Amino acid sequence: MTKLYESDHTRFMRELFEKNPQLADAQREARAIWWDKKLDRDERKRFKESAVPQKAYVYFGK
Repeated sequence: MTKLYESDHTRFMRELFEKNPQLADAQREARAIWWDKKLDRDERKRFKESAVPQKAYVYFGK
């Protein structure tokens, strides 16, 4: 059987997860902290309405 190509990065990640199976759980927990959130539509609307318009090029003064 022909062995398919596996990049160094893929091999590293596969071996890392094989040696440390708890990493998958830690990865899910960390993702939940920052990304997997329920959005409050009212709060999101208030954020959008309170945004201050920005000039086209902000680095020059008045």
